[in-house]
Parts: sequence; C-alpha cells; structure tokens
Amino acid sequence: MESKSRNVLLFTFTTALFFSLSTSSSASLQTQTQTLLLNPLTAPQTTLSWLEPESESLSSSTTTEADPDSNSTATLQLHHIDSLSSNKTPDQLFHLKLQRDALRVDSLLSLAAAKRGGGHGGLGLGFSSSIISGLASGSGEYFTRIGVGTPPKYAYMVLDTGSDVVWIQCSPCKKCYSQSDPVFNPKKSRSFNGIACTSPLCRKLDSPGCNQQRQACLYQVSYGDGSITQGDFSTETLTFRGTKVPRVALGCGHDNEGLFVGAAGLLGLGRGRLSFPTQAGRRFNRKFSYCLVDRSASTSSKPSSIVFGDAAVSRTAKFTPLLVNRKLDTFYYLEMLGISVGGRRVRGVTPSLFKLDAAGNGGVIIDSGTSVTRLTRPAYLAFRDAFRAGAPNLKRAPEFSLFDTCFDLSGKTEVKVPTVVLHFRGADVSLPATNYLIPVDSSGTFCFAFAATLSGLSIIGNIQQQGFRVVYDLAGSRVGFAPRGCA
Repeated sequence: MESKSRNVLLFTFTTALFFSLSTSSSASLQTQTQTLLLNPLTAPQTTLSWLEPESESLSSSTTTEADPDSNSTATLQLHHIDSLSSNKTPDQLFHLKLQRDALRVDSLLSLAAAKRGGGHGGLGLGFSSSIISGLASGSGEYFTRIGVGTPPKYAYMVLDTGSDVVWIQCSPCKKCYSQSDPVFNPKKSRSFNGIACTSPLCRKLDSPGCNQQRQACLYQVSYGDGSITQGDFSTETLTFRGTKVPRVALGCGHDNEGLFVGAAGLLGLGRGRLSFPTQAGRRFNRKFSYCLVDRSASTSSKPSSIVFGDAAVSRTAKFTPLLVNRKLDTFYYLEMLGISVGGRRVRGVTPSLFKLDAAGNGGVIIDSGTSVTRLTRPAYLAFRDAFRAGAPNLKRAPEFSLFDTCFDLSGKTEVKVPTVVLHFRGADVSLPATNYLIPVDSSGTFCFAFAATLSGLSIIGNIQQQGFRVVYDLAGSRVGFAPRGCA
C-alpha cells in the first residue's frame, strides 16, 4: 500500500515538474516586445533663420584664447537640414532624405574602395588624384554655427564624421555656390595664415598641390557626384561658443562647385590626421559626443547637440573598442558581433559577416551623415526575416523606396513590436522602437528602417543613433552609447 502511494506521489511530482518546465520553456520562447507609439511624419518643429543674434553676439571681446595645452569644453546646438525647408511637406522632406542618403552611402563606399586601391598622391603643381569625400553633395544632415577668423565671423558648418578636411568658402571666389552668410574674407582676419608647400601639414593631405609662384599649399576634395572644393590650405582660428581653437588647418576654398545646401563649409569629424578632433586634441582631450533628438520628440525637448571635451563622456555610456583600418583612417570602425530580435540572437547574423580583414575590406562603421543603417546583405536578410517572424500580427504594406519590409498601421495609435538589440564587443545597444520602425508617409505606413548593401562594408546610421548620446573617446580608442542621452 505504501509502495503504491509512493508511486502515485512520484507520478504526481514528475508530472508537475514536467508541466512546470514546459511552461517555463514555453514562456522563454515568447518574443520580447515593446510598445511603439505611432507618430506620423511631421514637418520640422521650427524653421531656421541663417542669422542667429545670440551667435552673432559672441564677439572677439567675449572670447579669450586660452593656453593651447589647457582642456576646454564646448557645447553647440545642432540643426537638421530639414529645418531649412519650411515650404516642403513632410512627405517631400522624407523623399529628399532618402535621396541624400543614397548619395551618402555611394560616396562612403567609393571612398572605402578608393583607399583600398592606392596610397597618397605626391606633391605637384596640380593634383595627382581626386579625393572622394564621405560627404556626398548636399548630404550633410546636421550643421552648427562656428566662428571663423579673428575677429570671428559666424557661419554654418556641416558636421561630418565621414570625412577629415575642414574647409570653408573664401573670397575671392573663382566659383562659389550660394550660401546665406557672407563668404569668408581671409584678408579681414588677423589670424589667417597660409601653409607652405614644404610644410609637414601640407604633406598630410592625401593629394596636396603647390602654387609654385606663391609657394602656397593647395588642397582639393572631390565628391561622388563631381562636386568639388579647392583652394589654399591654411591655418585659422575657430571659435566654439567662447572657446577659441587657434591654428586649425583648413581649406580656404576659392573654387567650390556643387549643391552644398547653403552651409559655408564643413567641419570634418573623422579619425584621420587632418580632422578637427585630431587637430584640437589637446584642447578638447580628443573627446566629443553628440545626441540627435528623435524626429517625434516634443517641442519642449532639448535640441540636438554636440559636446567637445571631457564633459562629452557620459557616465551611463556602454563602450566598445574602436578598430583600426590601416587602409582608411577616416572612418570609425566597430566590432559587431550580432543582433537580437525579440530577445533571441538571430542565428544567421554572425561576427564573420562584419569582420574587417587585413586588406581593409568589410567591417562596420558608425556615421552621423548616413540616415538608414546598411547591413551586408546576408546579415540583413537574416535580421529582416527574424523581425518579420516576430511581428506576425502587423498588416504588411507594399515596399517603399529602399525599404522591403513595411506595414499598414493606419487607424492605430500604438502597436507591439519585437525588441531589437545590436551587439558590439563589450556593449549591447537596445534600440527604442522608434529607431527601427519609422513612418514613411502621412497615411500610416511604417517601414523597417534598415537596408541591405552588396558591399562588405556595413554602416550604422543616424536613425538608429537617435536618442543616444554617442561618445567618441579617441584618447581611449572607444565609442560609447548612452541611452536617453539628450536630456
């Protein structure tokens, strides 16, 4: 009798344990989701006047040139290019963004291919080769106001993590595109100095030129669509909201042809020898960060911003080491290990798909000027299929432009979507839903904000970076991501 009771008890316990394990296993297989609040495409919250009184009021009397060896901090407001287009509808602005993005990606891939194919040009009367910049014509997404010269003349400069050379349009203009601020006149600046052909600074250019008559160093940057900037390579003082940075090597462009959308020039934030972060290393301790405000942010939220100096490093940031591509020192390469969708790693997304090889092929870069993240095709297809499988209840919509996974969410105010986590070496970056399912029209169509590239190079774009403070700690050779970093 006791034996029978024990057997019944054992059967009951075993059944309960099996049921408990099955339930636990079933729960663990459930897709992790988060809520996406559906905000349609909207027009820019503010339109931008090119002249800002508060910026112009920063005169030479309120800025002091500190010891070059001392560390400083500067915080600047960033503006998106859409804020210049008050006469366009949200749908028109989005189409323009995708056009700029395609140009941008083509230019980055062309630059990577060109650098793998050869070295630096020699010094000569002209230019031994064209240099393709990461900034496709008109593709600068964010810009800020910077003082140039002494006394400082304020102008809008495009910020670009995909290129190095700093340049500004200069008079006299052989050819200049239209800009809203007056063209910079180097003769009216006390701190402007030319660079000699024999200077080490001149030889840092990928393809330097020399005016033999003046013994003046010449620069040239060519863009993917044939646009160019060229002129004298020089040094000048730049002013960042009261902080002066003297002797910055920059191009004084007398021949600038292309559609550069009104900005006076470009501040190269790449990793190369002539980029602004490298040149201003001692002043800002080789650190900067930016935070790009979400498109759907309320009008009361803080604007997008960039910070130079030790204050740029967020305490809550998760860091991943920077990789070195000896063929191309401009880009910021990260080691990507995989992607999770709905709480599970996507099997087809392996580290080998993102490997940067010894010849400089492949890899993953992070870029402020690219909007939509591009993943090498095998990784994208596996990632996309996992996302589709995790969102079976969302009504599919036709493809839209470069997006092949879209949904008709019209009439809804919120939906549940599978979570997405990007896994880097040492840093798991969990994306808000608004960073990967975005509105593409005014009719309730939302698309998966990633795309495939046939190139081996993958690019982490700014849609996925929105809301994070992205920290570039070049002194520590690392990049960090701080969630909710715009507050």
